[in-house]
Order: sequence, then structure tokens, then C-alpha cells
Amino acid sequence: MTTETIRGILIPFAGTSLGAAMVFFMKTSLNEQVSRALTGFAAGVMVAASIWSLLIPSMEQSAHMGTWAFVPAVVGFWVGILFLLLLDHIIPHLHRNSEEAEGPRSRLKRTTMLVLAVTLHNIPEGMAVGVVYAGWLSGNTYITVTGALALSIGIAIQNFPEGAIISLPLRAEGAGKGKSFLYGVLSGIVEPIGAFLTILAATLILPALPYLLSFAAGAMMYVVIEELIPEMSVGKHSDIGTVFFAVGFTLMMALDVALG
Repeated sequence: MTTETIRGILIPFAGTSLGAAMVFFMKTSLNEQVSRALTGFAAGVMVAASIWSLLIPSMEQSAHMGTWAFVPAVVGFWVGILFLLLLDHIIPHLHRNSEEAEGPRSRLKRTTMLVLAVTLHNIPEGMAVGVVYAGWLSGNTYITVTGALALSIGIAIQNFPEGAIISLPLRAEGAGKGKSFLYGVLSGIVEPIGAFLTILAATLILPALPYLLSFAAGAMMYVVIEELIPEMSVGKHSDIGTVFFAVGFTLMMALDVALG
């Protein structure tokens, strides 16, 4: 594994860790409007990354299939959706602004289930980074190292507020600063692990690369629709989540085109 690859899969984790560190500098949890804005921003980044960094390369790599070039993208996308749906049902977790936990009944603490909820949607982000770097390592002409770096940077940018969104509420619920920071960091550790495992899988089964790209896209879209969009829209009507969704979408799109 090259230095560029190691750096690339660690950049998103660094974003989460830096965001979690905000617990040492802020005394209270995030304002509701700020939280909505950051959630909308994260959703916009993930949707743009799913399209430009994952689905389009998946179809480009299947161009030899002619009119059937969409098949790997469609199949992988649906497998990604169903995979996250399965995880959603077998892992106990608790979303922010929700009093009722999802998944099987559990005696886990509320704080632990909050962390598990964030960890769940960090899995596809790690896989997305891993599969794009796997494509570059394989010598695929449709994926460049700068394009892979653009995806890492985009996800790191949206991971920064996510780190704060997990550590600050934990602090507000009574956890110590150190523990809140640690939980925020742990919620992101799944990303480099997922990226490494995805690179390994893609290296062993190169023909599966288009399917893995669209799989990551499907998993990320599941998170956006099932979790992020409801969170940015809940409560009193506000357009701020929508506006920042557009900001995140255009930023990720610009990064991918400019660096790709």
C-alpha cells in the first residue's frame, strides 16, 4: 500500500477526530440551526460523492458492456441499500433528537447507542474511500490519485461537524470531556478500517470494482435518506438544512471535477 493511499484513508478519520476535539473548546451543545446546517452539508457532500466519485466511475468502467453498462451500478447500488438496511435492523442504535432506539432491544447505554448510530453511517464512507483508492491502485484510467484525494477531503470536511455532533451532545448529557472526545473519535475509527478491508477485497477481485463502487454509493444514499434528511428537517420549519445541502453538494462536485 502506497503512502498516498495510507494518507488518503486517514484523512476522513482526522476530520472526525478534529470535530470531536471541539468538546474541549465549546461549553454547550450545538445550536439547533447550526446542527441542521451541518447535517444538511454532510448530506450534500455524500450525495455528490455518490454520483461523481462512485456511480459515474462505476458505469464508465462498465462501458465495454454497451447498453448494459448500467447493470453493475444498479446491482451494486441495491446491494449497498440492502446491506445498510440489514445493519439498521441488527445493530441497536439511537439517532439524535430521538427518544426511541432502533434495532434489537438492548441494555446498552444511551451514549453508546448514539455513537453506534454515527458509526453505522461512517461504514459506507470508509468503504467509498477504500474502493476509489483500490481503483487507482489497480491502474484504472477512470480514477486518478487526485480524484481519490478529492473524495477523502470532501468526506473529511463533512466528518468535522459529525465529530462535533457526537461529542458535544454526549458532553451535554453528562459525560466527561475526555470520554466525549474518545467516543467521537471511536465513531470514526471504522472508516480507515472499512477503507483498508475494501481495498483488500477489491485488489483480490478486480472485476468486482464497478459493483463495489456502486455498493458504497447505495450505502451512503441509504444513510442520507434514512437519517440525515429527516434530522435536518425535523422540528420547526427552516430552509437552512436545504441551503447547506446545496453548499455541500456543490463543494463536493467542484472538488471532484477540479481535482479529478
